[in-house]
Order: sequence, then structure tokens, then C-alpha cells
Amino acid sequence: MEGAGGMKHRGAHPEDHALFAAAHHAALRSAAADLSWLMSRGYGQPSSLKLVGDRYALCARQRLAVRRCACSDQARDQRASRRVGQARVAGCAIWIDGFNVLTTVEAALAGGVILLARDGCYRDMASVHGTYRRVEETIPALRLIGRTLRSGGAGACTWYLDQPVSNSGRLKAIIERTAGDEGLDWRAEVVMNPDRELIEASDVVIATADSGVLDRCGLWMNLARDVVTKHVPGAWVVDVSGDAV
Repeated sequence: MEGAGGMKHRGAHPEDHALFAAAHHAALRSAAADLSWLMSRGYGQPSSLKLVGDRYALCARQRLAVRRCACSDQARDQRASRRVGQARVAGCAIWIDGFNVLTTVEAALAGGVILLARDGCYRDMASVHGTYRRVEETIPALRLIGRTLRSGGAGACTWYLDQPVSNSGRLKAIIERTAGDEGLDWRAEVVMNPDRELIEASDVVIATADSGVLDRCGLWMNLARDVVTKHVPGAWVVDVSGDAV
């Protein structure tokens, strides 16, 4: 949502209330299930998405939502086998996919659409577009993330932020200042390729909903969903899972 002074909230796109209204939920779930079926059998995603999108007469934004939520059976099962719940993160070091986790919680707080994907993750429809802009929900979101991790007894947390994204340095300062205010054992790193850092990590738990990372990382936690489920009960969650685990 844009105001006179720029972005104020990471809320709903102007068309989302129509595109993700209850009348479309069944078609979105069916489309995600069909796309997942095709991907499970080795069909390429771009051509399969066009086929499915055309069948259900989905617009571009609805197709994007289906693409973000679908996955093959193999990917779903492999991700589930490495997912850990809050009860298992006590004392563990956590590496956080910074923009990925934060923007989802910000969007939930701002009333943006949150997608329940087939792998059980929550994903938002926001996009950083090469520049991160702090919004009114940024610090509340960081506090809720901290509260969630603290309740699970998590150990030290390292946030990884994309160096190519403008204002990464400013967000690093915000994260570390908030951690100081909240008494959290956090630090933030601005690196060229956070995905590689997260994928190659060992002896830590990763917090992300990035499909590419989830398919190649070790243990991971569903942090954004944990935060939203526990602390944002009024979040606008749309089930596009087909058959979520």
C-alpha cells in the first residue's frame, strides 16, 4: 500500500480482495493440485502452469500464487522429512532468510494475502523488487519473530540479508537495534548470496519458506507460519495447498 510519503504498509494489492475472494478458493486449490500432479510426473513448470492457468481461467497474479504454492510429491515429502517444530529448536542456532521471513510477517500484520502452500509454508505475494523499504509493520514483525523464537528456547540467531537489495544495510541496523531493545541474541549479515549460505549451513536450523532453499538445505523450521499462527490470528490466509501436509 502506497501513501504520499512512499510505502507505509506491506498490505494487500488493490486487486487482491477480488482475486482471492472466497469464490476463487476452490479453483485456486484445484489448480495447485493439478500443477503439483504434473510436476510430480516430470512435466516442466512453465508449460504446466500455462495449461493449468488456462483451464481455470486464472489471471497472472492468481497464477503466481499457484506457482508459489505448488510442488511435486517428492519435494513435499523431502521438505517434510527435514522440517523441525518449535519443540526441537531449543538451544539450536537459527539462521534466518531475512527478507523471506520478515516480509511474510509484515504482510500478515498489514492485512496482505498470505498463501498456505502445499509444503505447509506460508508465503506472501509481496516482492522486494531490488529495494527493501521499511514499513510500519517492520519493528512489530521483528518483535513477534523474536517472541516466537524465544518461546521455543532457540539459541543465537543470524539473519542473512541480500547485499544486492538496496537498504539491506539499513535493515541490518534495524534488526540489531531491535535485538538490543528486546534482549535477543541476534546478529545480521549482509551477503551476496544468502541462499548459498543457508543451503551450505550445518549444525544449525534454517528459517525460510524459499522453495529453492528448502529443496537443498538441511533442517529447517516453518518460522513465518509459526509467528503468524501464534501472534496474528486475524491474518488473511488463503489455502492454495491442494493437499497441504
